[in-house]
Amino acid sequence: GSITADITRTANAAGESALGDVIADAQLYDSAPPERGGAVMAFMNPGGIRADLSYSNQYYQELPGEITYGEAFDVQPFYNNMTTMDLTGAQIHTLLEQQWMGGNWPSGKVLQVSSGFAYTWSTSGASGDRVDPATIMLNGVLIDPNATYRVAVNNFLAAGGDNFTVLKDGTNLQYGGMDIDALAFYFGANSPVAPGPMNRISRVP
Repeated sequence: GSITADITRTANAAGESALGDVIADAQLYDSAPPERGGAVMAFMNPGGIRADLSYSNQYYQELPGEITYGEAFDVQPFYNNMTTMDLTGAQIHTLLEQQWMGGNWPSGKVLQVSSGFAYTWSTSGASGDRVDPATIMLNGVLIDPNATYRVAVNNFLAAGGDNFTVLKDGTNLQYGGMDIDALAFYFGANSPVAPGPMNRISRVP
């Protein structure tokens, strides 16, 4: 595939990166079809993003803007499998709070989120009380704590990796292909890919 400009893992003040947006979108794209999980949102752990995508890099002798499988593998080298599960809206809220709980406190590990999902977190909130449930939205609609949603993550997160233990309580698990292939398929179908907008996660004092 190809990109329109550098896409980096450098996070903004809210913890969101342009590359994180793209990877989460790729995982949702791969996991949304009913036969592949029926996901409506995807979350990616920032520690699993291991390199940037450079427009001018020609390490693999590619053309400017061209993205090879080798470059994509540099970004996601762990061979994790995509996993789609049922979570309630309340569990999704807990997932977001766990970004600053346990071993993730105090600096936090902000999950990268797919297009259509948005929320706001507070820097002054205590551990376990940083995300206002009234700001957690999917496609402009408030997340219902009692409703069930299909959520896509990699199997590292699904097993509670990075202290996101609520994901171990997910039900109706469906396993898909590798995360690197989800990224490659996304580039193949959507190139040229622009940097993610970094407007899905908001931070307030």
